[in-house]
Amino acid sequence: MNASRHRSILLAVTGTALALSLTACQDGSGTKSSSAAAPSAPAASSPAATGTSDVTDATGSTGSEASAGSTGASTGSAGATGKQAAASTPVCTAADVRVTAARQDGPPYTRIVLTAKNTTRHSCRLTGFPHIQFVESHKQDVAAVAKSKPAAPVVLTAGAPAYALVKLSNGGTDENNEPVSAFAVMLEGDSTVITVTAPGSEGIAVDPAKALTGYWTPELRNGADDF
Repeated sequence: MNASRHRSILLAVTGTALALSLTACQDGSGTKSSSAAAPSAPAASSPAATGTSDVTDATGSTGSEASAGSTGASTGSAGATGKQAAASTPVCTAADVRVTAARQDGPPYTRIVLTAKNTTRHSCRLTGFPHIQFVESHKQDVAAVAKSKPAAPVVLTAGAPAYALVKLSNGGTDENNEPVSAFAVMLEGDSTVITVTAPGSEGIAVDPAKALTGYWTPELRNGADDF
């Protein structure tokens, strides 16, 4: 009985040791499984990588837009620079130009052309229209025709001319025309009176109430200067 009992105790101890050994192996297996899953951790950083890509795209897009905006600004800047250069050019005065008058070709000879030529060695800006008074009895300046105003400033380089078409009358027989051999012209921004000799040996016939003048332009333009 004692031997039988001793064998039973030995078997029980052996079984317990085997069970403990199996439990330890299972715990080690679990540890290895957990360790194998660790490399999958970088996958969790994928959203961050996507975010980086989005940032890069946005930066690239912003760079393109900035570049396009810069180009537009550069073009606008060039136009602005041209206007600023014209605006910085000094205004022409009576001392800078010589104003002459000639008949416009063709009947009924109711128009003359004024020419203002820059006689200096520097550029000047001719603004507005000629302020004309034909006769002493009519002190008001001749009215200007708005449609003849040029789109860009008129800058006269040394020796360059500008022109203004002037209507004297409607060419009718019942008008109150007055003979004019010379008349007064003033430039905008300068109160100096320039005396201009009328063209022709007999001068010109003017109805001050019907007279009109165009703006100074680099050239006479068909349509805009016809009035």
